[in-house]
Amino acid sequence: MNPELLIPLFIYLVLVLAVGFWASRHRRGGNFMNEYFIGNRSMGGLVLAMTLVATYTSASSFIGGPGAAYKVGLGWVLLAMIQLPTVWLTLGVLGKKFAIIARRVNAVTINDMLWARYRSRAVVIVGSLTIVLAFIATMVVQFIGGARLLETATGLSYQQGLFLFAGCVLLYTVVGGFRAVVMTDALQGVIMVIGTAALLGGILVAGDGLPQLIHELREIDPKLVTPSGAGDMLSQPFMLSFWVLVCLGVIGLPHSAVRCFGYRDSRALHRAILIGTVVSAFLMFGMHLAGALGRAILPGMDSPDKIMPALMMQVLPPWLAGVFLAAPMAAIMSTIDSQLIQASATLVKDLWLNYVRPSEEKMVVQVPRLSLLCTLILGSLVLIAALKPPEMIIWLNLLAFGGLQAVFLWPLVLGLYWPRANGAGALSCMLAGALCYGLLSQFKLSLWGTHAIVPSLLLGLVCFVLTSLLTPPPDSEVARLFEQD
Repeated sequence: MNPELLIPLFIYLVLVLAVGFWASRHRRGGNFMNEYFIGNRSMGGLVLAMTLVATYTSASSFIGGPGAAYKVGLGWVLLAMIQLPTVWLTLGVLGKKFAIIARRVNAVTINDMLWARYRSRAVVIVGSLTIVLAFIATMVVQFIGGARLLETATGLSYQQGLFLFAGCVLLYTVVGGFRAVVMTDALQGVIMVIGTAALLGGILVAGDGLPQLIHELREIDPKLVTPSGAGDMLSQPFMLSFWVLVCLGVIGLPHSAVRCFGYRDSRALHRAILIGTVVSAFLMFGMHLAGALGRAILPGMDSPDKIMPALMMQVLPPWLAGVFLAAPMAAIMSTIDSQLIQASATLVKDLWLNYVRPSEEKMVVQVPRLSLLCTLILGSLVLIAALKPPEMIIWLNLLAFGGLQAVFLWPLVLGLYWPRANGAGALSCMLAGALCYGLLSQFKLSLWGTHAIVPSLLLGLVCFVLTSLLTPPPDSEVARLFEQD
C-alpha cells in the first residue's frame, strides 16, 4: 500500500464524516421529517446543482463509461454528451412546479406527491415497493464498485475496502440525514471536478499533447477517431435507447426528482440549472475523453473497465492519484447516500406512518428512532449482500435504473402537466411499464433493436392515456391544487 496514495483518500473520508456530524446539529428542536429527509427545503443554487450532478454521476461515469470510450473511441465521447442536459431537464420539467406543490401539501417523499395527485393507495404501494427493491439492487452494485476500486488502487482486500467504504457512507448518512447527503454531495462534486481535470491534464502531458494522442489512436484503428466509432455499438436504435435511458428518462428517477423539494427559492433554482449543466458537461466530456485517449497510452488493456485506475497510476504522481481516487469514490458515495435516505423515507413515511398510523405522542418519539434504524438496517443489508458479489452486476444496475424510469417517469410528468391524469391511469402505466421492462430484460428481447426501456415507456404512456380517458377524471380539489402556479 502506498501512503502517498492513501493519505488524500483518508483526508477526503474524514471531511465527509465531519460534514455529516455538522449537519446533525440542524435536527435539534425542528421538524424531524422535514429536516432529516429533505433538509428543511433550504438548499442554495450551488448545493442544489452539485447534489443533482453527484446523485446522477455514479461508478459508471468514472469506470464503465470511460471503459466504453476506451473500446469504441471518440464516437463514444460524443454519445456520452447526450447526458449534458440531465440537470436542466430535471429542474426545468419538475423543479418549480414540483417545489410549489410540495410545499403546499407538505410532501417529503416522491410518494407524497403521487398520493396528493392521484389519491390512490395502490399507486403509493407500487411506487414504494419499486423504490425499495430498485434502490437495494443499485446500492449493492455501488458498494461492490467502491470496494473493488479500493482493492485495485490501494492494495486493501475486497472485504477491507468494502467495510471502510460502507462504514463511512452509513455513518454520515445515518447521523446527518438529507442535509448531510446534499452537503457531502457538494463536496463530492468539487472532488470529481478536480479529479477529472487532474487526470485529463496528466494524460495530455504523458501523451505529448492532444494532436499526438489523436495520431496514435488513428494508428491503432482509424475508426477510433470517427463519429461512428470502432465496432457496431453506435447504431441508430442504440443511440435512441441511450438518449432515453440516460437523458430523458432521468426525470423519472425518484432520488433525483426529490431534490426539487429541497431548494430555497427561484433564484437558487435558476443558478442550479446553469451551474449543474456546466459541471455535468465538464465531467462527462472530461472522463470519457480521458478513457478514449487512454488507449493511446495503454493500448493493451484486457478489460476496458480497468483503464481508469491504470491511467491514474500511470500518468499521475501518487499524491495526485490519491485525489483522483477520491473522485470515483465521491461519485459512488453520492449515489448511495441519496438512495439510502430515500429508501428509508419510503419505509417510514410512505408505509409505516400511512398504514400503521401511530398516535401523535408515539409518532414524535418513534419517527426519529425508526428513521435512523431503517437507514442503518438497509445499509447493513446492502453491505451483507455485497460481501459475496454476484456476477454481471452491471445488468442488475441497469435493470433497476430502467425499472425506476418505467414506473415513475409518466406519473410524475403527466401528473404535473396533464389535468386529465388520474389514479387508474397512473397505476396502469406503472404496472404495464414495470411488467414490460421486466419481461424484455429477463428474456433479452429487443423490439426494433432498442433497449427495453424504449418500448416499456411507450407502452406505459399508451396505458396511462387510454385508462385515464376511459375512467372518471380527478376530483375538483386535486384539479385546483395542481392547476395553480
